[in-house]
Formats: sequence, C-alpha cells, structure tokens
Amino acid sequence: MAQIPILDASVWVERQAGRIADPVDRLRFLRREMRQGTRLRTRPRQGTQPRPKHRWRQASLVVGLIAMVAIVPVPTGTAETFAKEERLVVPIPKALLADLAPRVWLVDKSGASELYSNGLRIDLTFTVANRPRSRFPIFSLAGGAEPVDEGRQPVGIVYHTTESNLAPFEEEENHRLQRIGRNLIEWVRQGRSYHYVIDRFGRVYRVVEESDAANHAGTSIWADSRGVYVNLNDSFLGVSFEGRTGAVDEVTPAQVAAGKVLTEMLRSRYGIATENCVTHAQVSVNPQNMRIGEHTDWAGKFPFAGVGLPDNYSIPVASMYVFGFDYDSVFLRATGTRWRGLDLAELRVARQSAAEGLETRQYRAVLQHRYKDIASALKEKSEEVMK
Repeated sequence: MAQIPILDASVWVERQAGRIADPVDRLRFLRREMRQGTRLRTRPRQGTQPRPKHRWRQASLVVGLIAMVAIVPVPTGTAETFAKEERLVVPIPKALLADLAPRVWLVDKSGASELYSNGLRIDLTFTVANRPRSRFPIFSLAGGAEPVDEGRQPVGIVYHTTESNLAPFEEEENHRLQRIGRNLIEWVRQGRSYHYVIDRFGRVYRVVEESDAANHAGTSIWADSRGVYVNLNDSFLGVSFEGRTGAVDEVTPAQVAAGKVLTEMLRSRYGIATENCVTHAQVSVNPQNMRIGEHTDWAGKFPFAGVGLPDNYSIPVASMYVFGFDYDSVFLRATGTRWRGLDLAELRVARQSAAEGLETRQYRAVLQHRYKDIASALKEKSEEVMK
C-alpha cells in the first residue's frame, strides 16, 4: 500500500526554478506549477489510493509555494520594495552557479603565451602594467550614498568593440588585416584601454595585466545581488573585440569562439556570475544629461549565446532603476531593437515610485540626486589619491 514518490516536490521545483536565469520567467514557472500541481503529486502503487497524510503534504507544499509567489501588499518604501521583490523569486543555488562556470586551469606558460585547459591561448607579447586595481566601493540597492561593502577582485566583464578601421575579412586581405591588427594592439597598449583584445583571426591578446585597472569603462554603473558598482574600471575586466558597429563583418566566427573560451577562463578564475557579463552600452552613462549609453558599442547584436551566456540584454538596466537615468530615441536606434531590460527597469521604477507615493518624474529626481552625491564623493576620493 506504500507510495512510490515520483520526485520530492520541493526538490524538483527548486532545481527547475534554479535553471531559469530570468527572474520573471522563474516567477511564471513557479506560479504555473502552483496552479497545475502536476509535480507535487506522488504515484501510488497500482490499485491503491494516496494516503491522506500524503495529500496533506502536497497541500503543505502548495501553500509553501503560494507564500513564495503570492501578490504582496504595496511596500511603504524603496528598501521594502527591493526586499519584497527579492522574495518573489527563488535564488539560484550557489552550487548551480559554480556548475555554470566550467573549471578552466592554466596548462602551460612561457614568456610569450599562456595555454589553458579549454583551448584558450593568450598572447602576452604586448602586456603592460597600469595602476594597480583599487578596492572598489559597493553601494546598497535600497538607497544611501555611503558604501555598504567593498571588493578587491573583478566581479564582472564588460565587452567592447574597438570601433577601429577594418579591412574586408577575405584571404586576399591577409597582409592588410594583420597590419591593421598590429597597429590596433599598439594603440590599445598605449592607452591601457582593455585587459584583453580579440583580433579578427580570433587571437587573444592580454594588454593590461588582470591585477591592474584598465581604462575601459569610464562613467558606468551595474548592479547584482551584492549591490551597486559605480565606475567599473576597478570592479570589471574589459574585453574588446576588434570590430566596428554596423560593419558587414562586425565580428568573425573565430572571434566569437575565442570570446567563449576567454569568458570561461575569466569566470572560472574569479567566480564571475553570468549576470555580470555585459556590454559597454548596458553600463555606460552620461552624467551631464542623465541618460544611459554615452558609449554604444554592443548596443545590440552581442553574441551572448555564442560566448556561452544567457541573453543579458534582458537584465533590468541598473542605472535606470537605481539612479534614475533615462534614454532617448538616439539610443534606441543604436540598439536596433528594444531590450527587454529597458522595459523591466522602467517597470521597477514605476513600482518603486508608487511605493514612495511619488510621481515617476519626482522619484527619478530623488534617484538622480543620490547618484550625484555618490559621484561627487568618488571624485573627491580619486583626487585625494592622485595628490
């Protein structure tokens, strides 16, 4: 008369939800499972009926899921808004995050190159030092101008294009392609512009040492579950593809393949989450007009899937919902299509402004004031260090 469990419901739901990277899709999945209850059942032996105690357990699990995804009262403030939203989604277990980043290790190293276990080969002949990476502040998602934490190791990757001159990617142009590539690396080296450059043939060059900051992100903003990062030169690594926005061959298949193994190595080395692998256009801001996208390289068409990542254009744009930045039609034209992350960021701003009892315009002004306070403090600190 005993029952054979198909799969413990809570374990199955947690595993399945953890595999869904997008929080909105994860929430929809939980709600659907709650309604259908198909995974919460157990299979009785033939000719038997489920025992009451198992039905009680099933009901308890459903109640638990309802508690996780139920519509909550309108929060009374920004901090509570974030807290409520965080509880609407099941976090991805740390063990699963570790599995998503393949283990990559150094196999061989000489004065000129490094070879890694996933086939990545890095050319070291152009590597230079820059200023050592500073400890970087991490700010709260909920508010305040004072840091709540600090970091020392890179937490993410910003992808760029060099926006440089290109020759047609054809066999007859080999000599010209190589000459342009060498000149580009020298130019990047002089400016200490990126940690890595991937040329048209898929060759990976380390330019600035990983232990140092590269001059790649400028005024920029991103956020994750840990907090908010402002001006990402110290907190993010810069990887640039030799290419130009709108070119016929914007990037080559060889570059995408190289970007994948380089991303795997960096994520393995620093434990970088997929959500922190983003494009320059996603993080760049213009404080003068409080709009996003001061730089629009990879404003669209970044091959996230090709480099082994989810579509991170779907992540809410942090500068919008944390600091009230906006965008214009010029930026939308640069994207080529509207990011889902723009819509989600606007939705979050609307929810937060409603929670504060303010019009969206007024609430954006509050967020922008916070950004200006933080930016001013960071500028003063930077000037003190340079004295």
